[in-house]
Amino acid sequence: MRPDILNPLFAPVEKLPGIGPKLAVSLTKLLRGNNPDTGARVIDLLFHLPHSVIDRRNRPEIADTHQGVLATIKVRIDRHEPPPRGKGRLPYRIYVHDETGEMALTYFHGQGSWLEKQMPVGSVRYVSGKVDWFNGRAAMVHPDYVVAEEKLHELPMIEPVYPLSAGISQKIINKAVRAAVTHLPDLPEWIEANVLARQSFPTVQEALGRLHNPQDALDVSPQAVAWKRLAYDEMLAGQLALALVRSKMKRGAGKAWKGDGSKRRIILDAIPYELTGAQKRSVGEIVSDMENPQRMLRLLQGDVGSGKTIVALLACAAAIEAGGQATIMAPTEILARQHLATIGPLAEKAGIRLAILTGREKGKERERIYAELASGDIDLLVGTHAIFQANVVFKDLALGIVDEQHRFGVHQRLSLASKGGAADILVMTATPIPRTLVLTFFGDMDVSKLDEKPPTRQKVITNALSMERLDELVGRVSDAVAKGGKIYWICPLVEDNDELPVTSVETRFAALQKVLGERVGLIHGRMKPAEKDAAMDAFKNGRTQVLVATTVIEVGVDVPDATIMVIEHAERFGLAQLHQLRGRVGRGSMASTCLLLYKAPLGEVAQARIKIMRETEDGFRIAEEDLRLRGEGEILGTRQSGGPGFQIARAEEHGELLEIARDDARLILNDDPDLASPRGQALRVLLYLFSKDDAVRLLQAG
Repeated sequence: MRPDILNPLFAPVEKLPGIGPKLAVSLTKLLRGNNPDTGARVIDLLFHLPHSVIDRRNRPEIADTHQGVLATIKVRIDRHEPPPRGKGRLPYRIYVHDETGEMALTYFHGQGSWLEKQMPVGSVRYVSGKVDWFNGRAAMVHPDYVVAEEKLHELPMIEPVYPLSAGISQKIINKAVRAAVTHLPDLPEWIEANVLARQSFPTVQEALGRLHNPQDALDVSPQAVAWKRLAYDEMLAGQLALALVRSKMKRGAGKAWKGDGSKRRIILDAIPYELTGAQKRSVGEIVSDMENPQRMLRLLQGDVGSGKTIVALLACAAAIEAGGQATIMAPTEILARQHLATIGPLAEKAGIRLAILTGREKGKERERIYAELASGDIDLLVGTHAIFQANVVFKDLALGIVDEQHRFGVHQRLSLASKGGAADILVMTATPIPRTLVLTFFGDMDVSKLDEKPPTRQKVITNALSMERLDELVGRVSDAVAKGGKIYWICPLVEDNDELPVTSVETRFAALQKVLGERVGLIHGRMKPAEKDAAMDAFKNGRTQVLVATTVIEVGVDVPDATIMVIEHAERFGLAQLHQLRGRVGRGSMASTCLLLYKAPLGEVAQARIKIMRETEDGFRIAEEDLRLRGEGEILGTRQSGGPGFQIARAEEHGELLEIARDDARLILNDDPDLASPRGQALRVLLYLFSKDDAVRLLQAG
């Protein structure tokens, strides 16, 4: 149950004065996105922070005002000039003056009676708004504020400016937020005293008061102490929730899975190269965790081409040697089948019984897989989300591996763990993730890093080329095809879109076919699985040599003799995505090239991305640069998929606070695992405040 103290904050916005049903709908769209689970609440208004301020302290006389500059001016009302009868399209003008000159206040569709009441002739008023100069005369169109001299104190000299959406003005959101601030209860302090003192944090109430009633532009900066206080609260709630998940997983009945190494030795003897130091270290960390009776929860981060699939297979082999079963879950069918193709021959040599389960396996075949899993006749199951289904029951699941972890959240981690009473969990990503984001999204895990590439991986030369040189590039591709080369050609869209000046895969495929004929293949996400398989198979086996594709081939696709990667409209891709795509070449023994084809002129961010791509192949450096350029939500795809991104905190601005929050969360759960102490009770309030109700339920479930 949510603590009573928070009830005013979780009340619907309609409870605030001046907010009716229609405005509540608009506020819900603004504050909770297009797919809200509930309507907008008071807390949503409080956490909707301003991005800048309007400063009305500039108080010049009329003659000293400048074009387009905001000013607050003391004037006397001279005369009203309504539009002539029948010419309502003309503006209503009110002429005013001070000692230095005259100015017109201009109102379109102005209500004369109301304006005469607000500004009677001869009265003194303060008007605030943007000044425009026409033919040497000053004008102010629709002043933001007009107040009498005795009410000057009501004019907000510093006004917060909020992000908006259709149907809501700054005045409306300002009024709504001011009403929300009055509903703020006296919350307990949940931050540890030393952290509070060291960071000079204000209370939550003071922080929200300062942000929504700023005294200057610095007050609404993400680096201001008020914003940092709330960012730390959000990070602490997130870290505490992850630490509770970790604690729940670790408390769950674990089991020591200790294999004899026999299957691992067969696999290592069968691969034609020696593992890198990073691979050996990671396998050691995973096996050591599995041999421990506490449940493993580990993240394996691999750079492009660092060989995480073989690490995963060796971990599965260790589980199977110990008498258990293992599963590898991938986000797409292409990747699941790629895993099957890569590990199948090695698993067979080691006597590992392997099966695949995706949306394609149906009827009797599916029933057979279910039966063999339940009886223990399948040792290793590779699949997609299909593995989460209720019918999938393992005889004794020892190890669950989730590939491309950023597509799956904490709930899926718990769901997969529940498939085996004592299953260890390993999650993998081929997208290096910046340290701050590892803590944000995977703070419940131990981390292994594959930061070396196998000696067989070739360096990839990266060059940038303007679209104006497209014909020259097609000529180079034709030459490469004549010499037996294989080329990927990536486009951002499946089909042409009138609103985007971008060539689609279908258009590029048709254009290249005219030049190269049947040597060109096509693959994109809208094709049927069998069509995708056929396109990949034709490219692998050399029946086609140019594969025109969308980013469907971004992760895991392995064609060692492909040596050229063309990325068309490279300016439209993120850094991490460019790095992933480049990783599809350089996988064999031949020198490889990546060509970034861009449309000039390039924006600043696109220029920076292309420069970094040309400078380095280090995915961990690229991930940090991507965070700096884009912000946390887009890197993990959470803007699109509604993942656990931040509302207030910004990983790129507040990263240093995250380490403090993680250490504090682990410390408090060490000392007070049930959050029963006075500070523990305050932290429960914090979890509810940031909608981490699931974490509180874990506490109650023990």
